[in-house]
Amino acid sequence: MSTLLTLHPPTPSDRQPPFTGLLSQRCPDAAAVPRRRLGAIFGPPVLAASALGSGLDHPVVVVLDVAPDTLASGGPAVARFDIDCSLEQLDDALELSLSGESNPHPLTAPLAVFVAPDDHAEAGWAAEVATRIADAGAHPGLRAGPSPDEVADFLAVLAHSDAGFVARAASGAEALAILAATVAALRGDDVRAAFVAPDPTRVAGLNQDAAEALRTVLLSIEVDDAEEAERHLVAHGITATAAP
Repeated sequence: MSTLLTLHPPTPSDRQPPFTGLLSQRCPDAAAVPRRRLGAIFGPPVLAASALGSGLDHPVVVVLDVAPDTLASGGPAVARFDIDCSLEQLDDALELSLSGESNPHPLTAPLAVFVAPDDHAEAGWAAEVATRIADAGAHPGLRAGPSPDEVADFLAVLAHSDAGFVARAASGAEALAILAATVAALRGDDVRAAFVAPDPTRVAGLNQDAAEALRTVLLSIEVDDAEEAERHLVAHGITATAAP
């Protein structure tokens, strides 16, 4: 089994710090995009498709709250599409990732799928859903506020997949917990314990190669309060600043 300790690709001399673009700020409307938090740790902002406006000159993550074929042409560059769905809607959501004749309106960027379970979801649903999404060629999404069991089941799949996942976090503390849990999954450690009581040194102390391996699995963390999330991570040594 591969772990962070054994994933050591060749070291290019011009690579970026591994936590560059880790956080993406969720913006309530197009007017908030120019006012978003800026810095190396931030990737493209997240904006609902229904809130897209003119004048956006940077790539954005678009949350599909309207049908993709209704999106106006000539809009901003799309870094990724997100979609939220229930378990019952998952098949329909995954059809968006198809190409060819089966999908007359293929997406122009990768798709991340966030699934909300219902009250009757069976144990292990997160692993099953993550597998289905990854097999469809999309990125599984980890919703904000997950249970430790949900995180462990989800990462049991993603730690050994090439799909990569996108997470949402309600706070900087939750973002740190997701990072720590992902490290634990890749190391074969106790994921539940790492999520409940994250050890920041396990993340901040990763060498460059190990941190880059982590980022091939955890692609991005979406947050609402970007300033608070950045402050919390920086306070625990997790930055997008190049090592001296």
